[in-house]
Amino acid sequence: MLSRLTRPQALAVCALPVVALLATAAFAPLPFSVAQPGMTANVLGRNQGTPVITVSGAETRRTSGQLRMTTIEATGPDARVGLGDVVDSWFRTDRAVLPRDSVYPSGDTVKEIERHNEAQMRQSQDAATQAALKYLGLRAGQVKVTLKLADVGGPSAGLLFSLGIVDKLDGDGSGGDLTGGRVIAGTGTIDAAGRVGAVGGVALKTQAARRDGATVFLVPKAECADARAELPKGLRLVPVTTLGGAVDSLVALEKGKGRVPSC
Repeated sequence: MLSRLTRPQALAVCALPVVALLATAAFAPLPFSVAQPGMTANVLGRNQGTPVITVSGAETRRTSGQLRMTTIEATGPDARVGLGDVVDSWFRTDRAVLPRDSVYPSGDTVKEIERHNEAQMRQSQDAATQAALKYLGLRAGQVKVTLKLADVGGPSAGLLFSLGIVDKLDGDGSGGDLTGGRVIAGTGTIDAAGRVGAVGGVALKTQAARRDGATVFLVPKAECADARAELPKGLRLVPVTTLGGAVDSLVALEKGKGRVPSC
């Protein structure tokens, strides 16, 4: 014999599967990573006690400002990111939710990811050195450059590495610092020809830069809109497409003459 359910009872019974689904979604891991502003490092100085840029075969100059490369930090490939993490991050300007596959290639182990990022960093350092020496009219056989930056992987420090080499060897071309004594930060890949490429995560990197004292941020021109989205107060964006253009912009800022592009 079947008993008849009243309407409130029927609604309660129907709601049970929905509640169960919501509870499962709240606690089940989702295919996302949560990113936040990461560390920055002055490529003109030391990182963990070791000079970031070492030059032999040419005289280097003392610098007074800073050129800070920027990073983001993301939850690891094995981390559990739930619905609560996603919702919390959605309403925060210092967090971003990214598809895990866009941060960590699908199927890669932690060790494989680390090796991949280390390889990208080595390639970026080689390209940055070639671009800087080419800009200065020097040959790799004349000058040897060694770049060391612990616990950082990927190619996004390329532009700042190149600018650091240029500043140590030539400055602004007339004896002054490229930075003009400022704290300059930025991001961008670079190839051996000096072309600057986009990197992603710039809205978080601008926050890391301002947190660590930067007043100017060099951003790949293609990512101007992303950089403007959550731009911290007191940080000036300068778009760049080439190493030469970045040097020209910094010299114009330092001397207070010439045009400095803006996003």
